[in-house]
Amino acid sequence: MKTDQFAVIGLGRFGSSLAKELMSLGHEVLGIDKDEEVIDNMNRKLTHAVVADATDVETLRSLGIRNFDCGVVAIGDDIQTSILTTIQLKELGVKKVVAKAITELHGRVLERIGVDRVIFPERDMGIRVAHQLVSPNLLDYIELSKDYTIVELSVPRCLHGISLQDLSPRSRFGCSIVAIHKKTGVVVVPTAEQVLEENDIMVIIGSNAQIELFEEELTEEQIQLT
Repeated sequence: MKTDQFAVIGLGRFGSSLAKELMSLGHEVLGIDKDEEVIDNMNRKLTHAVVADATDVETLRSLGIRNFDCGVVAIGDDIQTSILTTIQLKELGVKKVVAKAITELHGRVLERIGVDRVIFPERDMGIRVAHQLVSPNLLDYIELSKDYTIVELSVPRCLHGISLQDLSPRSRFGCSIVAIHKKTGVVVVPTAEQVLEENDIMVIIGSNAQIELFEEELTEEQIQLT
């Protein structure tokens, strides 16, 4: 896997969690925060951690921010600082800029600035939890767009021993099983002959309507095999 360089600006709960996870995935991470105590706590956990004002373009330039593959603006509840920092990253030519939004209006402003991706941590987590609550087989949910999602579904007892050819998710529901997590490992792009086992985890991509139909039939254990 290619090692990328990330700059995470704002090391609050969200930013520090994101930065540490990027480190665990083998990437290089520069953490930036105005709070010296925060930097002291994160210093040994990241590649580099510095106390700096990210709204100061000269400070960012001195840190070589334009050379990073991705800049993440994870500033907490200061919308003005978030926007100013994002503008600086864009003007300095950072390849990819991702920013955390606190409100819908904040998100729209970030989009107008030209952010590559806007993240709504609280809203997105709420959506994912809601989907998990109403579907007992759903383990995770990622929205690709307003119409398409990727979900992880646990294989119920009714599908144990069934092959993908017999299940035919694409022809019957329109969605595709792109991977299966099994006890022995992950099967990427499984063949039609692949057999499902109870408690395997299916990674499925499709439209919201297609996946919803598939989930409903799984929940009710009423899938009729061809």
